[in-house]
Amino acid sequence: MTARDEYASRLDRRVASERALARRFEAIARLRLAAFVAFGVVFWFSLVRPLVPASLLAIPAVAFIVLLILHDRVRRKRARLRRGAAYYERLLSRIEERWQGSGAEGERFSSPEHPYADDLDLFGSGSLFQRMSTAGTGVGEETLARWLLAPADRGEIEGRQGAVRELAVRIDLREAMWVEGDGSRRGVGSEALRRWASGPPVRFTRTDRLLARGAAVFGIVALIASIPPLFRAILSPAGLTDRAESGVWLLPLAILASWAVWRGLRERVAAVVSGVEQAELDLELVRSLLRVVEPERFDAPLLRRLMESLAVEGRPPSATIRELERLVALLDSRRNQFFFPIAALILWTSQLAFAIERWRESSGGAVLRWVSAIGELEALASLGSFHYEKPDYVFPRLVDGPARFVAAALGHPLIPAAVLVRNEVRLDGEPALLLVSGSNMSGKSTLLRSVGVAGVMAFAGAPVCASSLEISPLSIGASMRLHDSLQEGASRFWAELRRLRQLLDLASGPRPLLFLLDEVLAGTNSHDRRIGAEAVLRGLLDRGAIGLVTTHDLALAEIAEALGPRARNVHFEDRIENETIVFDYRMREGVVTRSNALELMRIVLKGIERH
Repeated sequence: MTARDEYASRLDRRVASERALARRFEAIARLRLAAFVAFGVVFWFSLVRPLVPASLLAIPAVAFIVLLILHDRVRRKRARLRRGAAYYERLLSRIEERWQGSGAEGERFSSPEHPYADDLDLFGSGSLFQRMSTAGTGVGEETLARWLLAPADRGEIEGRQGAVRELAVRIDLREAMWVEGDGSRRGVGSEALRRWASGPPVRFTRTDRLLARGAAVFGIVALIASIPPLFRAILSPAGLTDRAESGVWLLPLAILASWAVWRGLRERVAAVVSGVEQAELDLELVRSLLRVVEPERFDAPLLRRLMESLAVEGRPPSATIRELERLVALLDSRRNQFFFPIAALILWTSQLAFAIERWRESSGGAVLRWVSAIGELEALASLGSFHYEKPDYVFPRLVDGPARFVAAALGHPLIPAAVLVRNEVRLDGEPALLLVSGSNMSGKSTLLRSVGVAGVMAFAGAPVCASSLEISPLSIGASMRLHDSLQEGASRFWAELRRLRQLLDLASGPRPLLFLLDEVLAGTNSHDRRIGAEAVLRGLLDRGAIGLVTTHDLALAEIAEALGPRARNVHFEDRIENETIVFDYRMREGVVTRSNALELMRIVLKGIERH
């Protein structure tokens, strides 16, 4: 069964189940109304016009409560099924090439200073991130973006490849993770949660705890002792003059004692309460997501290591978080208007703040591990979905040694399969540089982006759009989409020079550089461009870099001769058919022999004359 058939089948089942639950939801609603009406009828005939025993009121009352509980359960199941249906709708839109403009764009992760993010369309509408991400939480998106922005080392890449292969077929797990995250609550991994989990401890001394407990015990004793005299005082005001009723005066003393202790604790208690209340929703979602993955058993070593990192003292993380949720629920009870006076008397908030801070001291470090694990699992699930939907893509083979990028049938993953044209690319020292010439719109820039995106995906642990790819550890840098800046007073030419300086620095780093230069130094005259481009390319190759350069200026094609076997000329062609330029997007050896610029201008000007 193809991915499309599997997703469509699951979507149909989710939609059918949701419709069945919708009918049950409406039926329960009608029964609730009937129970409410029945209660009113029994109330009338038992209390207003007593014809039946009042005890019969229990029957419609209990029925109403039971139906209320069932109604809520059905509502929550329907919501989960709707989210599941939305998940498969989204996956189907990806397979059917309808995904552009839907889903997270990840623009917040992009930076014009990054050496390739903007050039390779990693983020934004119609970007690689939007196509690949199925993360439902902020930390999942952050992790996937980080993997796309920074190449991993070989061991980590191979670990991710194994995990991606396993998660590709774990469709139920991927759906459950997305349903829990569902994209509407992106707070997991928020700065507030991280600050709370890793922040400095709020210090409560042993004396603080003893005073608070003593004040609470005194308050309970005083409250119990004052109830009988207060009750008698209500019945007989003169009762308070009796010495025997002096126990009532313990209550003001207890209130004063609690107030004095609270004054010394209030700032620290407020800090604890404020922190946990900001982290509460994030932690609830962390527990929901971890509860999904805790029962799973994995074969991939990376997934097993992630699961082993979750436990705290042998206990599952969801149980540990559940303890904190109980404390927070008790903390929230202080807002009850009837319980509030008693809570103030026994320092309820302070007692719980002590317990919450103890939980944070013992498990706060684990929270950061849990959040990190969720991010990795969601990023791996995103790559797993992508692998499942693109079974013809391959995982690259990582090789050691000099810089190497050798791809067969290489294409761009964002181009629909129906129109995708693949090419062979070999960069392994001889040649280390491909000088790509060709006419406008013939496919030169697309080739550069195909190579760059393949490198990005390979180093993220994802399969690539190729029939095979051998690649060594590389840094990636590109100069393809640079703009002038009025705010910074910088021309495009100056921006390109800055980027080239950045790439030369990268090439001097611990990893060889894969560079992608589109119309290198186009902002200057042909003579200076020829000299400058050769100097830049020679400097990159001397540092062990490999890469591709496109140009319209055929004078730059002569650089290949100057660089010897390290460089080779390739080109793309076009042809004119019925005043229409036709491209085949096939890369060929040698220098292009013709340009389409004049033909393009002739066609355009002819169209203007007609109007």
